[in-house]
Amino acid sequence: MPFEKITEEPGKYRHLEKMSILEILTHINEEDKIVPAAVQKAIPQIEKLVGAVSERMSAGGRLFYVGAGTSGRLGILDASEIPPSYGMPYGLIIGIIAGGEEAIQKPVENAEDDKERGWLDLEEYSACDKDVVIGIAASGTTPYVIGALEQCRSRRITTGCITCNPASPITLCCDFPIEVPVGPEFVTGSTRMKSGTAQKLVLNMISTTAMIQIGRVEDNKMVNMQLTNKKLIERGTKMLMEKTGIKDFDRVKDILLRYGSVKKAADFLTNQR
Repeated sequence: MPFEKITEEPGKYRHLEKMSILEILTHINEEDKIVPAAVQKAIPQIEKLVGAVSERMSAGGRLFYVGAGTSGRLGILDASEIPPSYGMPYGLIIGIIAGGEEAIQKPVENAEDDKERGWLDLEEYSACDKDVVIGIAASGTTPYVIGALEQCRSRRITTGCITCNPASPITLCCDFPIEVPVGPEFVTGSTRMKSGTAQKLVLNMISTTAMIQIGRVEDNKMVNMQLTNKKLIERGTKMLMEKTGIKDFDRVKDILLRYGSVKKAADFLTNQR
């Protein structure tokens, strides 16, 4: 099938500036409803990539996300949430964006067009064949991302991608491509909308499933979460009370804070019985 950049095709709604606020919101919502169904169709592809990620991370490898613009920011967002949510050390899931830290908040001109830079940025982390590198590019044509994946494959580093155009160039340089075609955007070419939503959903699935697979979740609880604020301490205390059957909130809270996580505190209380 010849490659067509669906993400750049004109949206089906015209003369948006003449719509009422209600019409705009309604039509955006109608377009957004397309996204979950597209992600569902990609689950077999996502399953294969998550299997590879879980295997590598269980053996001590890392997970890298590489992207530009919105795609890069979504990778950084997902990576940054893992340590507090699952108690993983920083540096095991890493988001890399074209243009570096400045590009997280401000566009960096032409950064995504530098095909050599993506691998050079990965080299700063000594990426190796124990790791997995996932390229994120709605268009599937971003040189920064494609260049990084090509260099990874030449070094036998496991690769995956998340793209919203079927049969795009990025899929040719990955071991585990994920294609989530959501169609043209409400505002033509604005891939921070449906495409960005699709990428975020897939990233949620990849990292959450990997954390469950490597033992960072028990039942449906984040038993290894970092206790960084009052809300999380209260949540952790209630989780520990439920897990142990102890009803003294203050006692359980003290033990939780002493051991630093629900998992460690529960192990201590279990051994005391």
